[in-house]
Amino acid sequence: MNKDYFLKTSFLALTICLSLSVNGQKARLPESTYNLVLKAPVSTWDEALPLGNGLMGGLLWGEKNTLRLSLDRGDLWDERTHGEKEWWKKYTYHKGAELIAGKEFNTVNDWWDEAYNGVSPTKLPAGRIELIFPDGEVVKEFELKEVTAEGLARFQSGAVLNAFYSAKDPVALLSIKGLSAKAVQLLSPMDVYHRNTKGDGGPSSGGSVSKLGYPEAVKGKSTNAEWYIQEAADGLKYCVYIETRKNNKESLIALTITSTVDAKDPLALAAQRCAAALNKGYQGMLQPHIKWWKEFWEKSSVSVPDTAVQKQYNLVQYFYGAASRLNAPPMPLQGVWTADNGALPPWKGDYHNDLNTQMTYMAYQQSGRYDEGASYLNFLWDRRDFFRDFARDFYGTKGLACPGVMSYSGQPLGGWGQYSMSPTMSAWSAHLFYLHWLYTADDTFLKEKAYPWSSEVGECMLGLLKKDSNGLLKLPLSSSPEIFDNSPKAWLEPNSNYDLMSLKMLFLSLKEMALEMGKTIEAQKWAEAAKGLGDFHTKADGTLMVDAKYELPQSHRHLSNIMGIYPFNLITSEGGEKEEQIIKSSLNNWDKLGTRSWVGYTFSWMSCLKARVGDAEAAVKNLDIFVKAFVLRNGFHVNGDQTKSGYSGFTYRPFTLEGNFLASQAVHEMLMQSWSSKPGELHSGMIRIFPATPKKWADASFNNLRAEGGFMVSAVRKNNQTSSFSITAGRTGKLRIKDNFGGRIPKWNVKSVVKRADVYEVDLNKGEKLTANF
Repeated sequence: MNKDYFLKTSFLALTICLSLSVNGQKARLPESTYNLVLKAPVSTWDEALPLGNGLMGGLLWGEKNTLRLSLDRGDLWDERTHGEKEWWKKYTYHKGAELIAGKEFNTVNDWWDEAYNGVSPTKLPAGRIELIFPDGEVVKEFELKEVTAEGLARFQSGAVLNAFYSAKDPVALLSIKGLSAKAVQLLSPMDVYHRNTKGDGGPSSGGSVSKLGYPEAVKGKSTNAEWYIQEAADGLKYCVYIETRKNNKESLIALTITSTVDAKDPLALAAQRCAAALNKGYQGMLQPHIKWWKEFWEKSSVSVPDTAVQKQYNLVQYFYGAASRLNAPPMPLQGVWTADNGALPPWKGDYHNDLNTQMTYMAYQQSGRYDEGASYLNFLWDRRDFFRDFARDFYGTKGLACPGVMSYSGQPLGGWGQYSMSPTMSAWSAHLFYLHWLYTADDTFLKEKAYPWSSEVGECMLGLLKKDSNGLLKLPLSSSPEIFDNSPKAWLEPNSNYDLMSLKMLFLSLKEMALEMGKTIEAQKWAEAAKGLGDFHTKADGTLMVDAKYELPQSHRHLSNIMGIYPFNLITSEGGEKEEQIIKSSLNNWDKLGTRSWVGYTFSWMSCLKARVGDAEAAVKNLDIFVKAFVLRNGFHVNGDQTKSGYSGFTYRPFTLEGNFLASQAVHEMLMQSWSSKPGELHSGMIRIFPATPKKWADASFNNLRAEGGFMVSAVRKNNQTSSFSITAGRTGKLRIKDNFGGRIPKWNVKSVVKRADVYEVDLNKGEKLTANF
């Protein structure tokens, strides 16, 4: 466990919080004791202090008398297709299915994998700023003040650098007090490459930035400003600009990144933005920034008596605010923190829809970060015309489909065809629209975006599904990410359990959404489609298989064959004896196979799954392992076991963010759940208070977490028992609460609560609050 990341702290504030009645609580701002503090030196970009405002990101790091701020902007992409342009129109899904049926596996692999083997499409880095201070100055530590989203660098002399990426304007500011830099250098990505003798980024990178073939950046200076303009591809140019102002007490640096997407003259726009920020000054720019973050943090909070988990949770919530904004690009694999080592980002920094994007955007709902989550939904919505073309040109269907691996524009990047060109990745993406509607209870969103986007995915799936000799709906091709890698064996017998689960969840969610809008004929169509898929593939003892033929043969990183348990609620602990047996046998099998081939996100995903089935101790065990072994000292999730303790056979380093968000969601799942055991049935969700909270979290609380149905929930737990809770209705309707209170009877603030079996029910009007004490 890294001592920098997991600093010891007092639980005094937590104790005070838990002594209060939940009825008087509000969501709390992050406590400074949980701030991210890194002792210097920080000598690599991926262990740096992460800053950002959705559009732009920065990584603050350094050693001795040198500080660096690595730069990024979310929409800087090289969209050049490797190989034939629009290759997916020629090498179509149905042609691939025909060749695979004829055992011509290598041909199809070449078709769909070759495109990914090029340098582009790829996310682009934006270089860095280097500040060189006088000899003898030594940076002592870095700190992320989460409550205000400020980064600090403290020197042994007592001097301090403060930095923030404005939450209100596309600019960042650095304030230096107590000393002056003797040099401020702006480096382009190629400058960084020339300084870095490795510069290839390792096996998961696309190689060095030199492979892009760009001309050297055009650099310029004025009295107080410095900039470079980089000509990229397809007419894109971007400008990185910094301007400095000094007085006796402070050196102030403003920076921004502009591009031809913003204006014909990105240099003029950049100069204007920085001048305006400097005119307002650090404090003038900071005040509206702090106000934005205060409102962000007041949406919800959790308190758990575990320093490491609490620090990780707070940091991941911060990631939503720093890296995903309503009117900014959504987070790809590394968010707004692209590699700064002279190399292109790991896995092109792309949008992987076989797990990564879905898991990155599945923890915002319960914490109420709806604007931050809508960043990805708007991204998918805005590209629906391209996705319609892709469905028509590649799959030969109506409707729409988003590629399993895609660039910022939405074009397919290729890769292992079993997942990169799988149609059911779109079904999983549609699930995010469905969840957003369930949690917000926003019927306008349902009618205008959730159902239209998801139903077009449904039309694409129906266009591909054909009845087999048994009358079951089957896809032409089937797989289960990333089982059997890209070998011929990876083409499974349709339908794999992964495909079955993704499709069934899609059709049931469409049925539910159609019913809400009164579209009964369409609801019946989706219900019949869900039924027409048939049952999941299991062994006699209930163990979920990979497909009708294969059992899961060995330890594996992706929980694809059991995702009907989580994140989908198709197989639940409340679904009767058959489903309980499936859960028990399947998880016993996963336990037996061990964790050797797991990566970081596997542990946090399994933590969520174990919590969903009520196994609190297994949930916290997997979460603890993730936090201990699969994060760098700045909290970034890395795929391999950094402790080399045997948790996994993978010990490699590249970071991706989805594991972090899964860990955040695992905390939610342990504290509160609200899923329906009957997906597809309207308003059938049920709230569960502390459903999988481990014994060592004897005292815990949460404030204003959201539940399906638009409810807002707060609760306090003392001595391993629920002490009090409150639930506010976001819409008029029935509230259902699971009685898991150990025989203790709640004292309600209203008399209309009734109990049916093990469920409390009450009708609430929008805005009405139900409270309970024990």
